[in-house]
Amino acid sequence: MNLKIIEQNEEITLTENNGRVFIAITNGGYNLKKFDELTRKHTRLKVSNFLALKNAMEHKTDDPIEIGSWIESMELEISADKMEALLTIYESQAYIQENLAEIHTNIQKVLQEQQIIYGHKPIDLLNVKSGKTYIVATGLPPQKGENAKVTYLDQAEKRPVIKEDGNADFFDMNFIVEIKEGSWLGEKIPPQKGVDGINIVGENVPAEPGDDIKLKYDTKSAYEVEEDGKTVLRSKTKGIIGEINGVLSVQKHLVIDGDVGLETGNLTFDGSIQVKGTVMAGYSVIASGDISIDGKVGVNAAELIKSTEGDVFIRGGIFGRGVTKVEAYKNIFVKHANECTLEAKDTINIGFYALGSIISANQILLDERKGKIIGGKTIAVNSITAAYSGNSLERKTELIVQGIDRKILKENAKEKAQKMIKLQEEMSKLEIQIDQLKNAFTVQQIAVFEQTKQKYNQLQVEIKEIDTEIKRILRTLRQSNDYYIHITKEANAGTMIQIGYKSSVLSNPTKGKFKIENGELNV
Repeated sequence: MNLKIIEQNEEITLTENNGRVFIAITNGGYNLKKFDELTRKHTRLKVSNFLALKNAMEHKTDDPIEIGSWIESMELEISADKMEALLTIYESQAYIQENLAEIHTNIQKVLQEQQIIYGHKPIDLLNVKSGKTYIVATGLPPQKGENAKVTYLDQAEKRPVIKEDGNADFFDMNFIVEIKEGSWLGEKIPPQKGVDGINIVGENVPAEPGDDIKLKYDTKSAYEVEEDGKTVLRSKTKGIIGEINGVLSVQKHLVIDGDVGLETGNLTFDGSIQVKGTVMAGYSVIASGDISIDGKVGVNAAELIKSTEGDVFIRGGIFGRGVTKVEAYKNIFVKHANECTLEAKDTINIGFYALGSIISANQILLDERKGKIIGGKTIAVNSITAAYSGNSLERKTELIVQGIDRKILKENAKEKAQKMIKLQEEMSKLEIQIDQLKNAFTVQQIAVFEQTKQKYNQLQVEIKEIDTEIKRILRTLRQSNDYYIHITKEANAGTMIQIGYKSSVLSNPTKGKFKIENGELNV
C-alpha cells in the first residue's frame, strides 16, 4: 500500500492513501488533546472511526490503523434550482495565506468543471476561514409580471352633506347613478409578462406572468369585450349601478316622475325605485334595490317603505303620524323622522331630528352640531350620536345601546359556515349531474336537466345570502367593544341612558360620551 505522509514525528505517523487516513502511534503518551491540535493543523482530516483511534492510543502500534478520510481541498455545492453556488474551503488558513494563487486557480477550475459561467462572485481569500461556506456564483432571478389591474365604475357616495346656509336643501345626496345600455362599468388590464432570469450555468429561467383577477359582475346585466388590449365591462341594459353579494350589477331602475299614490297604487319592484315626488298617505313602496324619495315635502303618513337588499333615502324627511315604517337591509338616510318607525341592519343617518319615533340599527347618527332625539325609543347595537336628547319639558327619551354577545355571534357564524359547506358539497354533486345531462335528448332527460339547473341556481343564491350574513357577523365581531351614547351639546333631564344591562334616567341636563367604565355606567 502506497502511503503518503501527512505528518510524522517521534510520537505518530499520519498517512493517506486514496482519501483514506491512517495513524500509527509509537509513543504511549500520545492523547486526544494532542490529536485535537493535529486536526486543527490539518483541517482536511475528518475522523469517522473514533473507536479505532481510541484503541490506537491505548495500544501503541507501528501498524497503520484507518481512522477517517482526507477530504478534498474545497467542496462546491449547487442549489437545486441552479441559482446559487456555495464553496467551502477545507484547507487551513495558514495554507490558504501561503498559497493564494493556487487556491484562486483551483476555485476557477472547480467552477469551470461544474460549467458555472454566470454570476461569479469573488471571495476575499485573505479573510477566508477554513470550513466556512461562501457564495461564489448567483443567478439572476426572474421577475414576475405585474398582476392584472381591475377598475370599476364608482357608485354613488352615499354620505349626507349638512349645509349651513339656512335656505338650501339640508340633506342633499347624489344617491343613484343612472347608466345607459352599453355604458362602461369597469375594465381589466391583463396580467403582464415577467422578465426572464438566468441561472449560474447560463440557462434561461422563465418568469411567471402576473396573477389574473376576475371581473366580478352579474352576467345577466353586464358583458365583457376586448378593447385596446383591455377587457372592458359594459352594461347590457340601462338601469343603475349596484352591488349584490359583492358582485357588480346593473339593477332594474323604476322612475316615478311624480308621487306614489292613487295613479300608481302600491309599488313592489325587483330593482331600484326613484320617486321624484313623494309617497302619499297609506301607500307603500317595496323594492329589492335602493329606494330614493326625492320630493322636498317629505313623506306624510305613508304605510311602508322597504328595501330588501339596499338603502333607503328620503330627502324631505318623514311625518309618520304613528303609521309610517321604513326598513332597509343596509342603511337609511333621512332629513328628519317624526312619529315613525325606522329599522336598518347597518346605519341610520338623520339630518335634523327624530321626534317620537322608534329607531333601531347597528349605528344611529344625527348631526353632532344640531341633531336632536326627542321622545320615542332609539336602539342601537354599537353606538348613538346626536347633539341633543330630550327637551326642557323632560320628555321621556330612551337611548339604548345593546352591545353584542360575541360568543353567540361566533357560534352563529360557525353554524352558518357549516351549513354553507354542506350546500357547496351539494352544489358540486349537482354540477356533475348537470355535466352528465348537458347532452340530453329525450323529453324526460331534458326535464331532469332543467330541474337540476334550477336547483343549482337556488343553492347558489342561498350560499350567497349565507356568505353575506357571515361577513356581516365577522364585521360586527371586528368592531371594538367601545359601545357608547354620545350627546355632544345637551342631554336633558328625562333622558334614559342604557348601555347593555346598565341604565340611568338623567335628573339634570348634562352632555358627554356615556359608556361602561369599570363595570358601571359613567352617567
